Amino acid sequence: MNNEFLLHTADTDELQDKNYLDEYSRTVTGVVKATSKSIVNIKTRKPPAGRPVQNIYPTFAMGSGFVISSNGIILTNHHVVNNIGEIIVTTPDGKEYPAKIIGADAATDIALLKIEASGLNPLTFTDSDRLEPGQIAIAIGNPLGFQHTVTSGIVSALGRTLRTQSGRLIDDVIQTDAAINPGSSGGPLLNSKGHVIGVNTAIIKGAQGICFSVSANIAKYIATELLTKGKIKRAYLGIIGQNVNLPNDLINQWGLVKKTAVYIGGVDNKSGVENSALQKGDILIQLNDQVVGSIDDLHKLLTEKCINKELNLKIIRKGKLLELKVTAGELS
Repeated sequence: MNNEFLLHTADTDELQDKNYLDEYSRTVTGVVKATSKSIVNIKTRKPPAGRPVQNIYPTFAMGSGFVISSNGIILTNHHVVNNIGEIIVTTPDGKEYPAKIIGADAATDIALLKIEASGLNPLTFTDSDRLEPGQIAIAIGNPLGFQHTVTSGIVSALGRTLRTQSGRLIDDVIQTDAAINPGSSGGPLLNSKGHVIGVNTAIIKGAQGICFSVSANIAKYIATELLTKGKIKRAYLGIIGQNVNLPNDLINQWGLVKKTAVYIGGVDNKSGVENSALQKGDILIQLNDQVVGSIDDLHKLLTEKCINKELNLKIIRKGKLLELKVTAGELS
C-alpha cells in the first residue's frame, strides 16, 4: 500500500509540474505572438576606412530594434548604430528598408531610426518603476544573426548602474537572467502582457545569466525628447545615484511624500559643476521644490534649463535633513 501511495503521489506531482509549465509556456508564447510583428533586425555596415579595395566586401554587423510608431520609428541602442555608414532594417515580413538616424543619446544608449514604412505595429511601454524582482522577463532579438530568437527568465534586480561604451554611466538599469547575446542589443525586454519593461543593452562576458536592460521609463523619456528635439541636452550634477527605499521612521520624521529617493553612491567633480557640498551616502529627496523619488525623476528634472544654474537640493545625511546649493554643468 505504501508503494502504491508513493507512486500515486509522484504521478500527481508530475502532473502538477506539467500544468505549471503549460501555464508558463502559454504566457511566453502569447507574448511572442502579440509582439512578433514589432521586432526588427538591424544590419549595419561601417564606412570604409581609406581607399576602397577591389573585390573586398565589408561585412555587416547585426543588431535588434522594435517599432514604437506605426509610421516607421524604430527604437534601438546607440551603440548598434554609432559611427555607421549604412543601416538596413528588416521587418518580420522580410522586407528591407534603408534607415536613417533621427536621434541618438550615448548617455542612455538609446537611438531612434526612421524607415519609410507605414501601418507598422508599435509596442507599448509600461511603468518600469513598478517592476519587482522575480517577475517574468522575456527578451526577443537577433543574437549572433539568428533572427527572432526568444529567451525568458526573470527580473533579477533593479536599480543597477551600467557603464556604456562611451564611458558614461546609465542609472536605473534592469538586471535579468533572460539570455541576451551579441545581436540582441536594442531588442525589447517584455513583461507577461507583452509590454516593454526595458531595452536590452549589455551582458557581462564570462558570466552566466547576468544581462542588462535600460529601463522602459528612461527609454520612453529619451525617445520622446529625441523625436521632438533631435538631441538631448541635459544638466549634470556629477553624482552616481541609484534608487533607494526610505525607512518608515525617516518618512514619518520629515513628512516625506514619497517612499523612495536617490542614494548618492559617489560624487564626481567635473568642469562646470560645483557639487562639493554633496557627499557619498547622501540621500537626495528634492530638487528646486520638486520631489525626487527615483533616478527617472532626477533625469526629467535635470533639463537644459538647469545648465550653469544654481540648484536648491534637499538631502538626508545621517538621519538629518539638510538644504544645499549646487551648480549644474552640462553633460557632454
